[in-house]
Amino acid sequence: MPTNFKPLHEQIAEKLIAELKAGTSPFQKPWTDDNSAGYFTPLNPTTGKNYRGMNALWLAMQGHEDPRWMTLKQASFNHWTVEKGAKATLINFVKQTDIRPLLDDQGQPVLKENGKPQTQTVKLDKPIITTAFVFNGEQIKGIPEWKEAYDEKIATRQWTPIERAELILADSQAEIRHGGNQAFYQPAKDFIQLPNKEQFDAAAKYYATALHELGHWSGHESRLDRPMNDKFGTPDYAREELRAEIASLMIGSELNIGHDFGQHAAYVDNWIEVLEKEPNEIFKASADAQKIFDFVLGFEQKREQQLEAAEIVNLKTLNAGDVIPYNDKTYTVGETVKGKTSVTDEDGKKTKVSPKDGLYNSLLNARNNPQAQEQEQNLSEGMEQELAEAESTGYKMKR
Repeated sequence: MPTNFKPLHEQIAEKLIAELKAGTSPFQKPWTDDNSAGYFTPLNPTTGKNYRGMNALWLAMQGHEDPRWMTLKQASFNHWTVEKGAKATLINFVKQTDIRPLLDDQGQPVLKENGKPQTQTVKLDKPIITTAFVFNGEQIKGIPEWKEAYDEKIATRQWTPIERAELILADSQAEIRHGGNQAFYQPAKDFIQLPNKEQFDAAAKYYATALHELGHWSGHESRLDRPMNDKFGTPDYAREELRAEIASLMIGSELNIGHDFGQHAAYVDNWIEVLEKEPNEIFKASADAQKIFDFVLGFEQKREQQLEAAEIVNLKTLNAGDVIPYNDKTYTVGETVKGKTSVTDEDGKKTKVSPKDGLYNSLLNARNNPQAQEQEQNLSEGMEQELAEAESTGYKMKR
């Protein structure tokens, strides 16, 4: 196990300073040829969650192409094997729950059938910071190939990266102005200024820049309320840029649009100066960057929740345009006026129904459960055939 007992934030600050000077930090990682993300936020494949804040940045600087990390126990649980001699990486995390023995009324452990004590998850009165050692996917045998796992994840997404970025910007309702050759956020007047889209050589770069500025926009006093009024070259200005840059890495990774470091290279010397004087600043910056990420992606989550809620509502009502096969006929649903919904069958017969009517609920059930309707139809046809066969063979019920 690692023997470096310096506080983790000092280890991260030292490594980040060295990589910034060498031009090899996660921020300076080049874009891919197709303008997708060149940086992937470290994640735990056993929980399906990304590492957060300082841990995410720290794990990203360990020199692995595979962004997956897990504990020895998590790997073993999935029947994967950590390579012999593999070096673990230390992370910190906030522990909010603990697993403790389940006790009976006499304070004695409650035992399972195998004689081992039952356990329960207990929420701690005060969260505590603890440590864990994790291994990278490249150090683990039997784990699926990273690219295959990532491609499967991407394939399940409803929106393209550009569509997701566009929706986030729209849902934020931030004022975005276009023109000129600079991209910036103006705190005093609370607007984002961007060059025109056609001035970027790829759509992904436009949206990566826009989302970086949206990260700054999140710091307004009416939102996350960060200090925003310092001038370029000052330590506080560098601190804000560091927060936005870390957040840009996370957002660019999540949306698969990357981040455009070229516009922010001028801040490197300022970041180095701040981190050399205040190593703990990396902890604060990472924590704030995580808040920016959560705030910005929150617009997307809110949209998804609204769509899910609307879908649930739609499942409870007949909606104009629904075409529903039911009881050997096909019904088309029209408009709902004053609680009455117009439905027309294939013969042109129009009926007005409400949720209190049997036909309304039968049509609703048929639309929401088409397989059940088909099975019912098949069962009915089967019974008719059986009755016909019984009559043809002279079958009679015994008395």
